[in-house]
Amino acid sequence: QVQPVESGGGLVQAGGSLRLSCAASGRTFSIYRMGWVRQAPGKEREFVATIRWSVGTTYYADSVKGRFTISRDNAKNMVYLQMNSLKPEDTAVYYCAVATRTGVLTTGYDYWGQGTQVTVSS
Repeated sequence: QVQPVESGGGLVQAGGSLRLSCAASGRTFSIYRMGWVRQAPGKEREFVATIRWSVGTTYYADSVKGRFTISRDNAKNMVYLQMNSLKPEDTAVYYCAVATRTGVLTTGYDYWGQGTQVTVSS
């Protein structure tokens, strides 16, 4: 098993920035990719970004492309999400997720964190 734990959420004004962190523990040698998925009140979960662990290739949802950056530190088993130019519609609980095998980039995850709240005020 791999256990991801998110941190860094908080309240920020529109146009501001926030950096989320996710630490993975357990069988971290099995990490294939890590990603961020968010869920706003009354809405379904929405894919945000993902990064392949070995080679660092990234993929972003159109809604965050150009504003968010996902990165990783393989040695520390950490993944980050730098969020710039935040909008009120970015308000959601952000979940860190781990995939241990190849699959659909946006939904193919095996382990999930408990989430961290991001609130963007207008």
